[in-house]
Amino acid sequence: MTYLRTLFQVGLLGLTCLLLPIVALAQETGGQTRLHEARDLVQTAASGKLGEYYEAWQRTADRAERVLDAGRASNGALEALRLELTEYRQQFLDAGSQNADRLRTLRAQIEALGPPPEENGSEPENIAKLRQELQSQLANLSAPQVLADLGYSRAQGLITEIDKLIRERATRTLLERAPMPVNPEHWPTAFSDTAKVLGAFWYETATLLSSAATLETIRGRLPVLLLFTAGALLLLGRGRYWARRAGTHLRELGWRGTGVWRFIVSLLQVLLPYVGTVLLVRAIDMSGVLGVRGTLLLDDVPLWSFILFASHWLGERLYVYQITNELIPFEPRFQRQVRVILVSLALVLVMQMMLDRLDTIENFTDATYAVLSWPLVILASLFLVRLNRIRVRQRRLEIEENGGSEDEGAIAAGANRAMSLLRRAVFIMALVAPILGALGYINAAIAIVYPVILTLGLVTTLMILQRFLSDIYGYVTRNGQGAEDSLFAVITGFVLALLSLPFFALIWGARTSDLTELWSRFLEGYSIGDTKISPTIFLTFVVIFVCGYVLTRLLQGSLRSSLLPKTKIDPGGQNAIVSGVGYIGIFLSALIAVSTAGLDLSSLAIVAGALSVGIGFGLQTIVSNFVSGIILLIERPVSKGDWIEVGGLMGYVRDISVRSTRIETFDRTDVIVPNSDLISGTVTNYTRGNTVGRVIVPVGVAYGTDPRKVEEILMEVAQSHPMVLMNPAPSVVFQGFGADSLDFEIRAILRDVNWVLSVKSDMNYEIAKRFTEEGIEIPFAQRDIWIRNPEAIQTSKESPQAETSTSADASTHAAPLKPDLDDLAQDQDADAEGDGDGDR
Repeated sequence: MTYLRTLFQVGLLGLTCLLLPIVALAQETGGQTRLHEARDLVQTAASGKLGEYYEAWQRTADRAERVLDAGRASNGALEALRLELTEYRQQFLDAGSQNADRLRTLRAQIEALGPPPEENGSEPENIAKLRQELQSQLANLSAPQVLADLGYSRAQGLITEIDKLIRERATRTLLERAPMPVNPEHWPTAFSDTAKVLGAFWYETATLLSSAATLETIRGRLPVLLLFTAGALLLLGRGRYWARRAGTHLRELGWRGTGVWRFIVSLLQVLLPYVGTVLLVRAIDMSGVLGVRGTLLLDDVPLWSFILFASHWLGERLYVYQITNELIPFEPRFQRQVRVILVSLALVLVMQMMLDRLDTIENFTDATYAVLSWPLVILASLFLVRLNRIRVRQRRLEIEENGGSEDEGAIAAGANRAMSLLRRAVFIMALVAPILGALGYINAAIAIVYPVILTLGLVTTLMILQRFLSDIYGYVTRNGQGAEDSLFAVITGFVLALLSLPFFALIWGARTSDLTELWSRFLEGYSIGDTKISPTIFLTFVVIFVCGYVLTRLLQGSLRSSLLPKTKIDPGGQNAIVSGVGYIGIFLSALIAVSTAGLDLSSLAIVAGALSVGIGFGLQTIVSNFVSGIILLIERPVSKGDWIEVGGLMGYVRDISVRSTRIETFDRTDVIVPNSDLISGTVTNYTRGNTVGRVIVPVGVAYGTDPRKVEEILMEVAQSHPMVLMNPAPSVVFQGFGADSLDFEIRAILRDVNWVLSVKSDMNYEIAKRFTEEGIEIPFAQRDIWIRNPEAIQTSKESPQAETSTSADASTHAAPLKPDLDDLAQDQDADAEGDGDGDR
């Protein structure tokens, strides 16, 4: 079992991912030797003289094909052969692109000469000689690239075959059925094999202890052995105590950011005992009291001790941070149980790793290995099921605290759907693993239950690391506990989740070579037609485009704030210039980024043509609005700051963007209008070109008033207002005879139409004042109500039987009577009061 060992191996891969730019630079500077070797290889191959390097590659490739055909090599030998092939493949990849620029130049020169003449045609001698020379250079430079491509293809094929063979073996091993461990017939053999192994260890150790050479070695190294042993015992016995004392002193000093220092102190509680274990192992190894078996077993003791110390540390950190979720229910009421379960799972894992190591040394039979492994699988599954039961109990207590109903909001606040699904998967696998082991599929059971334990440990570690990084952020920003709910905590969790993906892959059976292969494919890039997209090309494109974008924004800011305000261009024209500079700058940035990155977009013409059909149907509205926005900026029928009316909406234009225009209404609300509506629809622009506009103030006076007197007063009111222009002069219009009044209008041109409402209000105030002074009445609408046949209504109230006949005769009375309006008002008031009582 090599789960933890592969985790340590992938640490180097993680550092490589984080230090990718430095590694890339080192490859460019330090890897020139290999590049020159590959260049020499292909150049000598082109001249017909194979170099020693190419001959070595041929021998390696032939040997790999023979190994694959035989299919008897071990997985370790196949991995070593694969690594050798990977180095050759990388060298061929580097050599394949060495003459790309010169080849591109030669092809362009040949295309510039035009097509060669037909058989009967003739060509000038100098052109023919130049064409022949260029084609000869092209052939000489293409030969190395062709050979490098051939070598790369062969290496890639061999690597693929090796990966396929290793996966097939892993699949067969996983599905292989061993003797059933529940069969009592296999138990005596398993116990006998275990006793033999322990006896062999004891015999080797006793033999070495009785050897004079061993005793002489111990006496010669006694001071060092005593020093290492004393240091190991002190660190194992007092290391955790010393770490806690250091944390107490830090708290007494009142250091800010106690969460950070507590985390560091907690690491010391793991590291000090671990160092003690390493010293003890080193002392035992130097004493020479262990034989071959004991030495091989002793090599893994530091790793096993680290797992046990780390599980205890995880439990303590969960308790300190009070981390709880659907996967690990670590609330204070369950903290002791969960900590015991975590340590127990780690102990079972260590026991299984020890059994795997013994199996590697002694080569147990399948029956013995199954009998010894199955109880450990059962123990691990029981602990996992117990952890799930604690979560169920915690959920039940939460429901009871919420009044007997499951409050989805309260539970969802501290739970995560992904964690909940993971918890259910863990529960199912914990039930399935012992059953598979009992049926003889012990390898499948082991491949299920122990990766689950490692997954739990890794998820717990990620949560603790996220909290620690949040504490550091809170310590630096002086935000304290508030950093746990900040955006930094979310981003940190996302980044940690991405970085943990290789570790999860290794836990669940992926090989380190699989991850390195994926990373190599990623660095190599992907080809789309004749265009190759790689991380380097993409990074170059992004950096250049971002630089161009930033420069464009800086130029726009300078134009908007410094240059354009000093010109006589109106605000709408300034906005159009700034927007146009932005569009041009972004377009040029993208164009320069594409050309600098070396992207050949001609091969994407077919794809772009196919996409244009979809754009024509699905994005026609967006394209229409975009084109309309460009028209608005160039033609400028509507500019920023204009007062317009479109589609029944009236307001000021505040911004014209690519897709839409933002209009601020007089209610101080923003209305987003598509640009196409401003181009294809009817738009009223009150301030286009200038702010001069007309105001109309309607006025009505009572019948019998002198119209000329009214005209004189209204003209004085209009002429006296400071916003009214005298050229053209204001006018008073006698509109006509209305139903209730004589209708007049003041029509005047204002200096600034934006003040039309204020001017209208001022004129109305002045008109009311002057009319009051002159005794001119402003009428209001009056109506006389006539009731036909009031005696019929009275009769119907007295005699309901006559209601039908009186209503039938009502239409025959032609003499209307005018009732007393006061009585009618009193009747209406009485009816209103009666209705109100009925409502109440």
